[in-house]
Amino acid sequence: MANAEKHWLVRPQTITLLWRLFIAILVATVIAERVVHLHPHFGFDGWFGFHAWYGFLTCAAMIFFAKGLGLLIKRPDTYYGDQQ
Repeated sequence: MANAEKHWLVRPQTITLLWRLFIAILVATVIAERVVHLHPHFGFDGWFGFHAWYGFLTCAAMIFFAKGLGLLIKRPDTYYGDQQ
């Protein structure tokens, strides 16, 4: 078992490759905004790169909200312990 090979998703080469692939996809979608005709409903959603920034900021807000919620409803490690 000591010679067991690591899973392909935890190898450093694979992680680097996946990061490069994800960044390339993100850059391609932002560049595609120049080619694809957008139909903005409001003035600001027609700005270049708006959807990328909106997605990033929304994701960051969800992470902060989840962290805060975790602090609010967190229980001690012994919460389900022996209570007799």
